Amino acid sequence: MKTITVNASKTYDVIIGNDLLPISGKVIRAVTKASKAVIISDSNVYPLYGNTVLESVKANGFQDVFSFVFSAGEESKNGNNYLAILEFLAERHITRSDCLIALGGGVVGDITGFVAATYLRGIDYVQIPTTVLAAVDSSVGGKTAIDLSAGKNLVGAFYQPNAVICDLNTFTSLPTDVFRDGCAEIIKYGILYDQSLFDHLTEHGIDFDREAVIARCVELKRDVVACDEFDRGQRQKLNLGHTIGHGIEASSNFSISHGSAVAIGMAIISRAAAKLGMCSQETKDSIIASIQLFGLPVTTTETAKTLYTYALSDKKREGSTVNLIIPQRIGLCAICPTPTDEIKTLIQAGL
Repeated sequence: MKTITVNASKTYDVIIGNDLLPISGKVIRAVTKASKAVIISDSNVYPLYGNTVLESVKANGFQDVFSFVFSAGEESKNGNNYLAILEFLAERHITRSDCLIALGGGVVGDITGFVAATYLRGIDYVQIPTTVLAAVDSSVGGKTAIDLSAGKNLVGAFYQPNAVICDLNTFTSLPTDVFRDGCAEIIKYGILYDQSLFDHLTEHGIDFDREAVIARCVELKRDVVACDEFDRGQRQKLNLGHTIGHGIEASSNFSISHGSAVAIGMAIISRAAAKLGMCSQETKDSIIASIQLFGLPVTTTETAKTLYTYALSDKKREGSTVNLIIPQRIGLCAICPTPTDEIKTLIQAGL
């Protein structure tokens, strides 16, 4: 088991290991004085793990424990579900002294975090990620959000959890394609910051050392969040592949998963960077090969015009520029403010 401490506006631990769900109530009890708890989960995850967490929380001194379960999928990360959860909390007289528990993947974590940030102007919450993607990315760092029809994560807040509990055993229930999907974010960390991590992934593929790799990704994100919690500077690098990737997701009505879309986004930006002389052909080839090694896609049928339209709604847009993250070599990427009228050309170069 590994424990990584995140120092942000709230200091908290990320606990990574096996067999943590049965003791999750003990961990939660140690980080909150709440008397009531609400587990928020989805229709895929709750039947697998809900009772284990529920019983553990009940056994650790919580007066009442409620559960709210919504339909699994990105399409559920919307305003209607957000309001439904708020009404559920209010009807059960949840107060500022109580807490929420996000049990699931990125969708569950994002919407639960946003509810926690805004219900009664902020209450305690704990993240229990059950996917690779959520474990290495969305559960750590305090970004919370819901989607709008115009794009992903356009309404949200920065709000740190009280703890993150990552039970590696939950990954065994993931379908192979969902596990691979989360690996896009792991590859991203290697491209951004760590040649050694990238090399380990290219050597072992999907059979990488799970505890070591998950912990390394969390360490890297911890360091970024400590320096730039509110995403005004270097934290924007974590959006590598995301501006284009979010457009691919949205234009497909989310039939293309987040990880696959980000993988395609990283491939497109790498090909564009190589064509424009911003990175070497070798770097581009290494990135694309690593993505393909994990069985993730590197191309899209969407047009540059469509992806450009979505890029204009990207939350990283600042006036007439969008901050694109460009790989220069493995372990080094740059934030490049790009005029909006040049983005279509850049996307076309990478298709």
